Amino acid sequence: VQLQASGGGLVQFGGSLRLSCAASGIAVDDYSIGWFHQAPGKERLGVSCISSSDGSTYYADSVKGRFTISSDNAKNTVYLQMNSLKPEDTAVYYCAAVVFCTVVAGPQFLYGMDYWGKGTLVTVSS
Repeated sequence: VQLQASGGGLVQFGGSLRLSCAASGIAVDDYSIGWFHQAPGKERLGVSCISSSDGSTYYADSVKGRFTISSDNAKNTVYLQMNSLKPEDTAVYYCAAVVFCTVVAGPQFLYGMDYWGKGTLVTVSS
């Protein structure tokens, strides 16, 4: 199983980026895909998840209304559209796969992912 995150880069405050998570070895219509971020010196936290079973989407409070997760089953790819970016969004972003999105209380937000990809760096300048 491979999950390849891409699309990171440098963007100004208020700008937008779209991250992609290309999956191989699994189908994104069989596995739910979550996005996480890890800021320098901090723990990795869940950001969003899209359910493979019914397309339900889940967002951490910190990104609700600004980020949108979507899936293209034909391309076996999940996207994270990030708008109104803030300097505090600066982090390495990872995608991960699990059968069911498990949302938990607290900053961790997502729990129990089975497969992880390498990250892509997002830097938001003020």
